[in-house]
Amino acid sequence: MTEAAMGEGTRAVRAGLPEPVKNEPTLPGPVFAAHFHLPGEVSGPYAYGRDENPTWTHLERAIGELEAPGDADVETLVFASGVAAVSAVLFSQLSVGDAVVLPSDGYQVLPLVRTQLEAYGIEVRTAPTAGDAQLDALDGAKLLLIETPCNPGLDVCDIRRLAEAAHARGALVAVDNTLATPLGQRPLALGADFSMASGTKQLTGHGDVLLGYVAGRDGAAMAAVRRWRKIIGAISGPMEAWLAHRSLATLQLRVDRQNATALVLAEALRERPEVTALRYPGLSDDPAHKIASQQMRRYGSVISFTLPTRACAERFLEALRLVDDATSFGGVRSTAERRGRWGGDDVPEGFIRLSVGAEDPEDLVADVLRALDESDR
Repeated sequence: MTEAAMGEGTRAVRAGLPEPVKNEPTLPGPVFAAHFHLPGEVSGPYAYGRDENPTWTHLERAIGELEAPGDADVETLVFASGVAAVSAVLFSQLSVGDAVVLPSDGYQVLPLVRTQLEAYGIEVRTAPTAGDAQLDALDGAKLLLIETPCNPGLDVCDIRRLAEAAHARGALVAVDNTLATPLGQRPLALGADFSMASGTKQLTGHGDVLLGYVAGRDGAAMAAVRRWRKIIGAISGPMEAWLAHRSLATLQLRVDRQNATALVLAEALRERPEVTALRYPGLSDDPAHKIASQQMRRYGSVISFTLPTRACAERFLEALRLVDDATSFGGVRSTAERRGRWGGDDVPEGFIRLSVGAEDPEDLVADVLRALDESDR
């Protein structure tokens, strides 16, 4: 069976594994090395630990197989975090005088990135994700950054449409695929030049690893990303890379369970009068559902909604028993938070981002509905 013909679960379980060696583990342990034995002329793949590591190699191959099954031209590079990966693409591809288009409703760190880009003489334009609004800002741009679904608002844009329009104007396209994961969406197949993600979230799924990656098939563009990683040194530790690769084996199981439960919970929340502005791309009446259903195979584990007041939201979070009040998402343990507490997102004070974990759906729904009842008192 060819790799491209494998089912997603089979691929996730076997991705990036080396050929089996008698009496050796299926997934080799992490290689802890700052340098490698290197007599004579420099040759071979491993020389210094800031440039390459065998543990990274296995993980990078695995992610590449998930992002673009059967495509040998795709290269993947892992980073210390998702922000390191996104920054590597932006700062390796842009120069003084270039223009870049960013989402105005994307991840909270993007305003900081914008400030730094502008300090380097790069023009930054922003537009919201919904309605493919970034199309209107493309003329003369060097790079378009898409985040779909966007975090935390969960709007979705048409990757293929935006990629075609950007390429027609000579711009590169990078997609933050964190919320969807490679099992939910494949940006490279939809025309993107780069697919990036925070592996901290659902890709690894246990809340114990900080990691990021960039995947792309343009050799020159990826060489620039690799050079940026070398210059900045934003590298993953071997233990983190090994933990991430270990976690990929359960990716399909986790994603399917979390996606199915997220839809059940979203449908239950839809019946609650105190819940407004409910968003989940998997709901048939969600504003993003039509486009999401055309390009996503799974809709993700994150739901967002708004409660009447900040106090009501805080009482709701305090009443939850199966959901941790934490800022990350995508893990096997459900998390939620009032996003307004950070001050960087343009959301109401009662806005909640809830990430559905792997708990039994009935237990999780019951806990959330009970917490809503208590928050109303």
